Amino acid sequence: MLFPNDANGDVLRRMEAAGDDLTRPRNIDFAVIFANESLAEKFAEHFRELGHEVSVKKDETDQNLPWDVIVVQHMVPSHEGITNFESLLQSVADRWRGQNDGWGCFS
Repeated sequence: MLFPNDANGDVLRRMEAAGDDLTRPRNIDFAVIFANESLAEKFAEHFRELGHEVSVKKDETDQNLPWDVIVVQHMVPSHEGITNFESLLQSVADRWRGQNDGWGCFS
């Protein structure tokens, strides 16, 4: 499969090279980071209300944005689908000064 030359394309190429079946739907964890717990929880609540599994935890990886929200989306790992969902997440995160921090699937 051909993927664009960007971060999402790079991850998908590595997954495909490792033998991952990219036509198989699975849970994908999308991370969005925030400056404080209150902002993270407001964002998390928005996606919980939409029916997503969401978790919030403090993670000191980025000292300026230490609150990590994981939003789970069940989907086929396509470049377009991942990029579109990241755009949606960022448009909502902008309300609370959050920023996308990557994605992964672990099953």
